[in-house]
Amino acid sequence: MAQTIIQSSQLRLVFELGTDEDGKMKYKNKNFNNIKTDAAPEQLLSVAQAIASLQIYPLARVERNDKHLLTN
Repeated sequence: MAQTIIQSSQLRLVFELGTDEDGKMKYKNKNFNNIKTDAAPEQLLSVAQAIASLQIYPLARVERNDKHLLTN
């Protein structure tokens, strides 16, 4: 039976920059690598909100990107 093992995690904060000349929303990403793979979602959200409070632009969303290894 196949299993997955988390190899690494990345925290991405997405900020709203405003709209372009066509009225489409523009975004900017800030990525944080080497996040603990066992970090709880509540912990990551708390850290993301603390970092966002130091930024100029409003926080649009918080993403967690995990890289998995598939094994037998």
